[in-house]
Amino acid sequence: MKKNQEKQEKTRYSDQELKEFKNIILKKLEEARNDLQLLVENYTSKSNDTNDTSPTFKILEEGAQVLSKEENAQLAARQSKFIKGLEAALVRIENKTYGVCRVTGKLIPKERLMLVPHATLSMEAKKEQYKNQEIIPVTNTSESEEVE
Repeated sequence: MKKNQEKQEKTRYSDQELKEFKNIILKKLEEARNDLQLLVENYTSKSNDTNDTSPTFKILEEGAQVLSKEENAQLAARQSKFIKGLEAALVRIENKTYGVCRVTGKLIPKERLMLVPHATLSMEAKKEQYKNQEIIPVTNTSESEEVE
C-alpha cells in the first residue's frame, strides 16, 4: 500500500529514469536525422533517368517523379517536426520537466514515453483534445446542398 502512495505522489521522473529516456531519445534522434538526410537527398536529386525513352513516356515518368519528390518533401517536413519534438524533449530532460503532462500536470506513464518519447500530453489529455476536436462538424458542400 505504501508503494502505491509513493507512485501517486511522484511528480517527476528520477535522474536515472531521465538518463534512460535521454539515451532512447538520442538514439531516435540519430535515426531520424539519417532518415531526413535520405529524404532530402531524394527530393533534391536532379537525376530523372528518362533521357533514352519516348517523349510520351518521358512526360508520364517526369510527372511521377515530381509527385514522388513532393511526397518526399512532405515526409521530410514531417521528419523535421519529429526531430524538433525530440530536441524539445531533451531540453525538458535537462530541465527535469520531462514526462509531465502540459495539460494535467500529471506524470505521463513510462510505457507511453517509451513508445512516443516526444509526448507532452498524457492519454487523458490527448483523449480530451480529440474529444474537443470532434465537436466541430465536418460537412461536405455537395451533401449540404442536397439536404437544403
